[in-house]
Amino acid sequence: MTKEFIRAERVEGGAQGTEFARLAPGGYYIALRIGFAFPLAEHNALPTAWIDRYTQQSYMVFDPVMQWVYRNAGAVRWSAIPEADPRGVLADAARHGLQFGVAISLDDPGPKGQRSFGSFARGDREFEDAEIAALAQKLEWLHVAMAPPTNLTQAELEALSLVKQGYLVKEIANMLGVSEGAVKQRLKNAKVKLGAKTGSQAVSAATGYGLI
Repeated sequence: MTKEFIRAERVEGGAQGTEFARLAPGGYYIALRIGFAFPLAEHNALPTAWIDRYTQQSYMVFDPVMQWVYRNAGAVRWSAIPEADPRGVLADAARHGLQFGVAISLDDPGPKGQRSFGSFARGDREFEDAEIAALAQKLEWLHVAMAPPTNLTQAELEALSLVKQGYLVKEIANMLGVSEGAVKQRLKNAKVKLGAKTGSQAVSAATGYGLI
C-alpha cells in the first residue's frame, strides 16, 4: 500500500483501510490518478491466488472490467458490463470466489483529465445500490484528494523539469540567466506546494501528476 493511499484512506473519521474492505469483502483494486501510463497511487486487495492467476494468464488485456473503466465513467455491476469476455475472465474470477462485482470509473473534464477507477468484489450476492453509491462517493473523495496542485508557477515547473533532465542548480541558473539562489528558491517553493521533503520527491510527484 502506498503512502499516498494510506493518507487518503482516512476518510470521514473511519478506521484506516476498513471501509472498502467492509463493502467489498471479496477484495478490491483501486487505481488513482492515472497519468500517461501508471496511476499515482494504487492498492490491490484482491485474493493472492486470483492476482497470480490474473497475471499468469495476462488477463488485463482481455478483462471486460478493465475495458469498461477505461471507456466509461460511472458505475456498473460486472454482470451488466456489455464488453465481450472471450477469455472467460469473469467466469474464472467467479471460480476464485469473486462471483459478484462492481466497476466504478471517474475522470476529470478536458483532454488532460486524469482517470481513477476501482473494481470491487464479493462472493455472496450482487452489490446493492446503496453500497455502490457509498463506494463511488469514497472513490471520488480519493480522486479529488489526490488532485495535482494548481499553484505551481511556470518558473517552478521549469526548474523541476531541468532537475529531472539531470542538470545541477548552477547549470540551471546559467541556462535561465538567474542566480543560483533564485533557482534554489523556486525548487524550495515547488517542494512545499507538492508536499515533498526532497528535490527528487518533488520531481517524482510533479512527473506523476503530469506537470512536467
